[in-house]
Amino acid sequence: MFAIVTAGPSAIGRSLVMALAEAGHDLAFTHLGAAAAAAELETRVTALGRRARGWETDAGDAAAVARFHAEAAEWAGEAPDVLVNNAGIQTWAGLLELQAADWDRVMHTNLRGTFLNTQAAGRAMVAAGKAGSIVNLGSGCNKLAFPRLVDYTASKGGIEQFTKSAAVELGPHGIRVNCIAPGAIATERTAAEAGDYAATWSKVTPLRRVGTPEDIAGPVVFLCSQAARFITGQTIWVDGGVFSQAVWPYDH
Repeated sequence: MFAIVTAGPSAIGRSLVMALAEAGHDLAFTHLGAAAAAAELETRVTALGRRARGWETDAGDAAAVARFHAEAAEWAGEAPDVLVNNAGIQTWAGLLELQAADWDRVMHTNLRGTFLNTQAAGRAMVAAGKAGSIVNLGSGCNKLAFPRLVDYTASKGGIEQFTKSAAVELGPHGIRVNCIAPGAIATERTAAEAGDYAATWSKVTPLRRVGTPEDIAGPVVFLCSQAARFITGQTIWVDGGVFSQAVWPYDH
């Protein structure tokens, strides 16, 4: 089996790549300016007895994405069985302060990147007659408006709706498309957002902890497996329950 993951060396990406390798997939993944981390990830996958290779690729660049998918399929000797759209960036600014260039940059990677990679993998799967699985990484921003994350929220909401459209169009080919929407996940990036990110989010999360990248990897592997063969067009919230609760103005 052959899987593609965008932004493989990222915190969540590493767990996705390793989990899919453990599930029996060879891995092709993208990165931007992370050659050393990509090489290390290749080594870790190889140690599991699977093949892995990273490509420096801008997820939102149409020519680069087309080249990556063509070269990855040639390297693997087959079309992908799995695509995980994990590449994503965010900027911090309120609506009235947000720069158009930042809006474009976030949409380029998050939404355009998801579209381009889904289209490329989908075409390859259809041509090969493969009933593959595509998983897109969303966010709590799929459902709720977060302060100072205007562009990021719009991109993630778009990814959820794109997931549904792609699922409807690719379904007749046996290709499933779903979305994973994480809650508060402890990574290097989120640790820099707050002085004590884990404690801040744990107290408002019903399970009373933040998630880990491994908490995301498990559901992704499930959606890519035959156990999820009749699930498509869905968003699964992997958030410890934080986005299921209403704002409650009364004392408990």
